[in-house]
Amino acid sequence: MESGAYGASLAGGSFDFVSFIKQPQTVVRLLSWLSAIVVFATITGEGYVNPPNTVVAKCMYNENDSACSYAVGIGILAFLACVIFLMLDAYLPQMSNAKDRKNVVIADLAFSGAWTFLWFVCFCLLANQWSKTTQAAIIPADAARAVIAFSFFSIASWAVLTYFSLQRYRQGVSDLASSYTDPAQDHTTPYPPQGYQQSPFSQSQMPGGTEYTPPSY
Repeated sequence: MESGAYGASLAGGSFDFVSFIKQPQTVVRLLSWLSAIVVFATITGEGYVNPPNTVVAKCMYNENDSACSYAVGIGILAFLACVIFLMLDAYLPQMSNAKDRKNVVIADLAFSGAWTFLWFVCFCLLANQWSKTTQAAIIPADAARAVIAFSFFSIASWAVLTYFSLQRYRQGVSDLASSYTDPAQDHTTPYPPQGYQQSPFSQSQMPGGTEYTPPSY
């Protein structure tokens, strides 16, 4: 009765890899995964430069190390989350318990919504610090702009993932509501509930068929 709830229309069925890859949610999640790699890998590899007259490498975004650290942290966590949720998406049709599927969908919805906001903060932070950068001659400008661009792309991709998760959650709630059967109306149960039955004796009839006459005073 609950097999179709929360995006698992074939609960307990076999896994179809081709169909799974073609799902819009899977495609968007893979794009989010690639964007996260670009962000943290670019900053890790090219995001720190040595300003003149110093041996300490500084962040290429206005020498603000917090900006680079924030982007790397968000990117790594997004990368790991995409891997985890991809595996959960693949395993979801195998879950026979609607409550477990609901927990996965809620976790996906909450994380996607939070990372949409965090990527927005990351984009605004990097764009602001890049506009204040003065030593552009020693900075790999293409790498800096690529990180900002993929941060912006990540906002859109995680927003779409949030939308997909919300739709799956609403569909699950709708499926559970439509599949609910009132026990009083369910005649397939082994012990259907019995309604109130009238007493075998009428109000004025006593055992043995004698009539009961109330005493008069």
